[in-house]
Amino acid sequence: MHLKKIALIVEYDGAQYHGFQLQAGLPTVQGELERAIVAFTGEKLRVACASRTDAGVSAEGQVVTFRSGSRHEPETFMRALNHYLPDDVAVLDAFEIPMDYDVRVRASAREYRYLVLNRRAPSPLMRDRAYWIPASLDFDAMCSAAALFLGEHDFAPFAGPDLPPKARTRKTLTRSELTRDGDLITFEVTGDSFLHQQVRRMAGGVVEVGLGKVSLAELERVRDCGVRGAAGPTLPAQGLTLVAVRLPELDDLRNAANETRKTVLAGPTS
Repeated sequence: MHLKKIALIVEYDGAQYHGFQLQAGLPTVQGELERAIVAFTGEKLRVACASRTDAGVSAEGQVVTFRSGSRHEPETFMRALNHYLPDDVAVLDAFEIPMDYDVRVRASAREYRYLVLNRRAPSPLMRDRAYWIPASLDFDAMCSAAALFLGEHDFAPFAGPDLPPKARTRKTLTRSELTRDGDLITFEVTGDSFLHQQVRRMAGGVVEVGLGKVSLAELERVRDCGVRGAAGPTLPAQGLTLVAVRLPELDDLRNAANETRKTVLAGPTS
């Protein structure tokens, strides 16, 4: 049997899931993907992701890989898996990659977005997409707070309880900024990797500054204190989305596969 490795670009609404990774007796995105593969090919296998997401966190550009002995083309996998997957999980693209390509190891950066709805009334349409704050926020102060996270720091204070004891906590952020469009505040961060709950705790610190509960100097002291879990609060998961995983080599493979697909669909030229 000839094995091949397939990469998927996956989008999902995390509201009904206990994260990406398998958990016994609980609904997870990984569980849904593996069930869909069994339904399509009969293969019981494990899928791997480039960036694990916690319970309630959504994704627009998660990268998932698996090895298959099926003769089906990646395009067929995409259509078939979308047939078997629930409505809150979708495969946006599928293509073949080298067998030794590890997306978790090779990822150069992950991009996350946290949304805050800042208005007097809640939004029924955005209740699963943004964290609602009715109180007035100092947007300029929040921008200054976000800038405190840029560069390399020991982010242990922003780590959640599930972080392994020996995990490396020094991370580098190349982007940490806020934008505002009407009532919607967007906190966007890009880093080499992130700790458990790190983005939600950073967002919590930014909001605390915006509410006037914490000064910039106090947030900076917490950032540099080195005590695991010292920062807070941890904002709810519904505001957080994994936007993309940066894998330059994977982008080249994806683009090449799509060009080949276009050529096949176009047929022979005269």
